Amino acid sequence: HNLIHAADVTQTVHYLLLKTGMVHWLTELEIFAMIFAAAVHDYEHTGTTNNFHIQTRSDTAILYNDRSVLESHHVSAAYRLLQDDDEMNILYNLSKDDWRELRALVIEMVLATDMSCHFQQVKAMKNYLQQPEGIDKPKALSLLLHTADISHPAKSFDLHHRWTTSLLEEFFRQGDKEAELGLPFSPLCDRKSTLVAQSQIGFIDFIVVPTFTVLTDMMERIVTPLIDEASHSGLSSFRRSSLNSISSDETKRHSVKSVGSDSSSSGQSSLLTVDMKNFKALWNEEVYQNRERWKSQAAKESEERAKKEAEEQAQQEEAMEPQEIHTASEDPEQKEDKSDGEASESGEVSRPPDGNPEEPEEEAPPGHTMQHSPPLHNGELSEEIESPDREQNKNKEIKAEEVME
Repeated sequence: HNLIHAADVTQTVHYLLLKTGMVHWLTELEIFAMIFAAAVHDYEHTGTTNNFHIQTRSDTAILYNDRSVLESHHVSAAYRLLQDDDEMNILYNLSKDDWRELRALVIEMVLATDMSCHFQQVKAMKNYLQQPEGIDKPKALSLLLHTADISHPAKSFDLHHRWTTSLLEEFFRQGDKEAELGLPFSPLCDRKSTLVAQSQIGFIDFIVVPTFTVLTDMMERIVTPLIDEASHSGLSSFRRSSLNSISSDETKRHSVKSVGSDSSSSGQSSLLTVDMKNFKALWNEEVYQNRERWKSQAAKESEERAKKEAEEQAQQEEAMEPQEIHTASEDPEQKEDKSDGEASESGEVSRPPDGNPEEPEEEAPPGHTMQHSPPLHNGELSEEIESPDREQNKNKEIKAEEVME
């Protein structure tokens, strides 16, 4: 969000107005409002999102009560600049009525660039298009500016990729700040986990294409009656004078011949050369090609992630193997059996690996022997105290001899 972005959006607005014939639906004041709003729509941007301002309780968020924080600041700061410096006040010669009309349009358009308003804005325009009444001009101009603001996926891939890289770097820097402040990462702000290609595919599918689609439908609804009127009247262009919504059945008394329309107008600015089908095909083709490029890159990124994960897993397994071998060679059960055998032969107390003698879990009562440690004599059970198992075996041997006899 810098001066280059402001210039890019301003140029895109100019292109859309001319390419689609929308310029012939607007008064000169409205055209100026569009260009001016595009130029200042991100003035003094902080490189962080509205949510970041709200979460950090910035002065700007406090000032604008957490509502369209940055967008409110852009308009306010731009007008403050004009008001404080007469040399920069390009609105100085406007009448009071024109100044108010311009300001009302600029405020509505810039506030509509708040992405939190996106889905409601698109839905509202779709509803407008279903109604027989005319389309509200401020709403139409707001959608046009918003579309220009997110239009880089509809441009050549080299340009689109440069804007994507710059924007994500801005997001990542915010993520770095969020990490320092102990805040959770905002969407697309974690530079370690953000999937760039996938993020752009989602942006194209869910934001850009629906917006350009409804914009194209809106423009067709607005411009087609003007083209019909121009072809019947013999005029190549018009300039509307009403700020309010204009319906398709307006008469020619509300239109005047454009300044310089006969001598200085280019073919692009003529209503008779407007081709809405061509316009729709142009942005559709660019968006489709860019999406395919991102899909190819997403597949490569997926393969690279899978390869990296496999390598990391292999490294972990290799690191575990020596430990498993050592553990297997030092099987506790085997070592305990071995230690017990050695202690039985030598009469010494079994010792664990650390060299400290094991203490019995419980002492045997006088006259009794622990079951797991009977009295030994030269490695054999003492004859003084017969074990129950030995007595039972003797009885079995006696009975077996009796059966044999």
